[in-house]
Amino acid sequence: MPGYQFADVAAKAGVSRALVSIVFRNQPGASQETRDRVLRVADEIGYRPDSAARLLARGRSRTLGVLLTVHQPFQADLVEGIYPEAERLGYEVLLSATAQGRDEAKSIEALLSRRCGALILLGPVSQDADLDELGRHNPTVSVGRRVPHAHLDNVHTADGKGIRMAMDHLVELGHRRIVHIDGGRGPGSAERRRAYRAAMRRHGLETEIRVIPGDHTEESGLAAGRRLVAERDSGTALPTAVLAANDRCAMGLLMTFTRSGVDVPGEVSVVGYDDSHLSHLMPIGLTTVRQDALLMAEHAVRFAVERLENGELTPREAVLDPKLVVRGTSGPPRKG
Repeated sequence: MPGYQFADVAAKAGVSRALVSIVFRNQPGASQETRDRVLRVADEIGYRPDSAARLLARGRSRTLGVLLTVHQPFQADLVEGIYPEAERLGYEVLLSATAQGRDEAKSIEALLSRRCGALILLGPVSQDADLDELGRHNPTVSVGRRVPHAHLDNVHTADGKGIRMAMDHLVELGHRRIVHIDGGRGPGSAERRRAYRAAMRRHGLETEIRVIPGDHTEESGLAAGRRLVAERDSGTALPTAVLAANDRCAMGLLMTFTRSGVDVPGEVSVVGYDDSHLSHLMPIGLTTVRQDALLMAEHAVRFAVERLENGELTPREAVLDPKLVVRGTSGPPRKG
């Protein structure tokens, strides 16, 4: 590509560099005719100093702001699906991540300050009331977490159904002592926890119900594993199966079991949730519940674009079917 500079736009458009700057920063001081000429020249020579500013100068922003969490592999899978669908519909994507020291409110504010046309929130953890308020002022889609009665669109997997499939799989293998590591405030965690308890009752295993507090990180799996191993060392038998909050939690659990000499799946079967790309990279593949990241991403982008084009739409919900993926970490419980 030619190495065109800011000054080249000004020279070809026959205006000053200061006027070009005004146009790209969408500030007053340039006529509409001048704005159109500067933007046309920039397009012709392929000069794009700031795509967001260029879009804003033309009117309504065609940028979708995406909130994600650092170190969440499944959200990375979602982002990979968001980009091509947004491009297909003529929209650009701007990312803002939550991380240690950068909370969700600050990350969302960063997207709003760039005047994104719509927001796609991947696994938001903000209060329902705050998300409702956000959705009333900005076209917003929540992905992975259902926010009932809020003024935004929802895209999520039928988590209860996914847990029932995982539990039926384990019970059919012969497991009775099945422990669930909770996902805390993570997206979908409350429904997964309820579905685990309901499945245990449905299979006549009420007395075996046990939920270990956790979250959607490897650290929670490591901690739960250490707890179970310590109990074993004190004379309490290990559970024969563990249903983890998500794949990351399951991987942490497997790390502890490996270090402690616990055979998987010989002594303990482990099941995750998400089927993120990392679940394929382990020495033995992780049995998990697949969420269709590509389809979720496509729904989210379409919902965002449709709401941008028609702000009067009532909130919509897309509930996608999960799929149980059986790999090497689940098997029949050891006899005796």
